[in-house]
Amino acid sequence: MKIALVNTNLMRPPIAPVGLEYLAEAMIARGHEVSLVDLCLAEEPEACLATQLAAIRPELVGITVRNTDDCYFTGQDFFLPRIKRFVEITRETVAAPIVLGGVGYSVAPGPILDYLGADLGIAGEGEAALDLLAAAVDHGGGFEQVPGLVHRSDGQLVANSQKHIDLAALPPRQRTLADNRRYFAEGGQAGFETKRGCGMACIYCADPVAKGRTWRLLPPEMVVREIRALLDQGIDHLHTCDSEFNLPADHGAAVCEEIIRSGLGQSVHWYAYCSPSPFTPEMAELFVRAGCAGVDFGVDSGDEGILAGLARHFHPAEIRQTAKICRRFGIHYMFDLLIGGPGETRESVRRTIGLMKEIDAERVGVAIGVRVYPGTRMARIAREQPEALHGSADPELLRPVFYLAPELGPDAVGFVRELVGDDPRFFLPVADDPDKNYNYNDNSVLVEAIGSGYRGAYWDILRRLASEHEQDC
Repeated sequence: MKIALVNTNLMRPPIAPVGLEYLAEAMIARGHEVSLVDLCLAEEPEACLATQLAAIRPELVGITVRNTDDCYFTGQDFFLPRIKRFVEITRETVAAPIVLGGVGYSVAPGPILDYLGADLGIAGEGEAALDLLAAAVDHGGGFEQVPGLVHRSDGQLVANSQKHIDLAALPPRQRTLADNRRYFAEGGQAGFETKRGCGMACIYCADPVAKGRTWRLLPPEMVVREIRALLDQGIDHLHTCDSEFNLPADHGAAVCEEIIRSGLGQSVHWYAYCSPSPFTPEMAELFVRAGCAGVDFGVDSGDEGILAGLARHFHPAEIRQTAKICRRFGIHYMFDLLIGGPGETRESVRRTIGLMKEIDAERVGVAIGVRVYPGTRMARIAREQPEALHGSADPELLRPVFYLAPELGPDAVGFVRELVGDDPRFFLPVADDPDKNYNYNDNSVLVEAIGSGYRGAYWDILRRLASEHEQDC
């Protein structure tokens, strides 16, 4: 079947559509003719969509929803209205069925399908499901056999149960469908995955909702082949797309060992999201030998009670130890905080900010307010405490809505900024200080830095910019 896959993510700096590349490669391996309509790189996205679809004349159109919004309390940029317009243009241009997919879509598949007005949706991974859907469309039936499919029957939405695929059975990833060289020039990095799903129970995280509640691991050899394919294109700064690369720890170690064994550790510079535990000296040494350039640790809080309330599995002592290990092995790192969850008070925030300063954290990213996603424990808590919600009153939680503990008072952002002061190690999601703005959506400082040659994770680019500014002063 002739299939068009549409990338609707227009954020700047631009992020290559990794999921669409994975999907396209699987569809091509099954004999489909696949075209990528990449609106992110188009000067006029709406005109580009209409023109390319008219030229392709697809029999099926897949539209990705990578994110529903920018996930920042101080930003609250809602993306779905723009994607709805892309769906409308698609319907005006071609008669092919429109199917939605992507991580953002999979968080709330039924409500997003209704909101965007598409025909169908696939919740969860699409490599097998889209192939089966193409066959069903071709034969005029059999939708009930497509795992994860959301469709309408007798005017009602029906959601088929999802079925996870064997990741080891996927075709080798060549990463040639998207213009990855241009994305690297304008976005500064390329993503890759080592696993899907998450076995942790954090109360706020949408990853288990969208990708599954267990870890499903890619063979390290497959990961390294993909890294080599990107290196062959001149792309040497990479970032994992995993929720936390070091969970489970033995798989993260196995990937590092395979990178070292392949001889790529001196050629690649990769970044990862990690948990502060487990992070041992032995793991840190592996990271360094495998070419790790930096780690973003999701620590959330430095307060024991808040960490327990968020269902995090580590303690402040382990955060301290991780900072020591990173300094010992020369690993650049950032601790990401999530301020304002259930039970948060001004005292707990003071303890958290105080801990970051006490241990001399290299960089600290501060998110204020917890984005509430459907299907999470946070959503259930939020519905019981409506007084803590900020943003949209949307009962489906599609539009940005955030939980912010009432005990922080009416100006939580101002309170946190006062605690942080002029400490250059802290990045805050505030647009009025562009040099410290931690919101990556339309971040002009990052766009300019990457354009001038900076490469790597966005927090690390901001770190280097801040360090250079301090030296100049």
